[in-house]
Amino acid sequence: MLELKDLSFGVNEQGQKKEIIRDVSLTVPEGRLVVITGPNGGGKSTLARLIAGIEKTEKGSIIFDGEDITDLSITDRAKKGIGFAFQQPVRFKGIRVSDLLRLSAGEGYSAAGACDHLSLVGLCARDYLEREVNSSLSGGELKRIEIATVLARNPRLSVFDEPEAGIDLWSFKSLIEVFEKMRREIKGGSILIISHQERILDIADEIIVLKDGRVCAQGLREEVLPGLIGTPSALSACRKVDM
Repeated sequence: MLELKDLSFGVNEQGQKKEIIRDVSLTVPEGRLVVITGPNGGGKSTLARLIAGIEKTEKGSIIFDGEDITDLSITDRAKKGIGFAFQQPVRFKGIRVSDLLRLSAGEGYSAAGACDHLSLVGLCARDYLEREVNSSLSGGELKRIEIATVLARNPRLSVFDEPEAGIDLWSFKSLIEVFEKMRREIKGGSILIISHQERILDIADEIIVLKDGRVCAQGLREEVLPGLIGTPSALSACRKVDM
């Protein structure tokens, strides 16, 4: 289980402090798929980076499986079982897809395992295992390969930052199928997705709405989603959702 307690984070812009995350407290229970949504600039991606350890919190604490990991590095958090998929996956010239999967999964990872994980994200292993993770791959291909690396790692908590960004409609439909499969097969782990896409919200167990760096709505999907659908933006949804 992941628990954030009074988390705050800001940056200096032209000599002035700008708060991005303001006293955020929330819980991601075991065995649940939780989606964080809200208007652009609300702090969603920053919150994901704080959880992964890419950014360091200024105030508050991050508790994972009962342990305070607030001061741990990205690497140490990964060892504890936190997997992170970037909004824009990184390209690695000279590294093959099979190498990337093996690095993610660790020792003993088999070719059969690589084939299974690529198949889960809709890619043919024969066509991709020996390809380099470089500019020859499309945005959708890179996104699915990165998700395959998260699956190969089998983390206790999988964090996906706007997985729909920069991919085509066909790839997006495939991603929904992957997340639905992950949701069905969660065994003690949890999934946290940053997204504003209705189809991703529709498969969530719980939805959290972040506005101006604060949690303005949270609850079960059936409680929160009706207030989001059909409204001009998450801003108005926050006013309509009964918290």
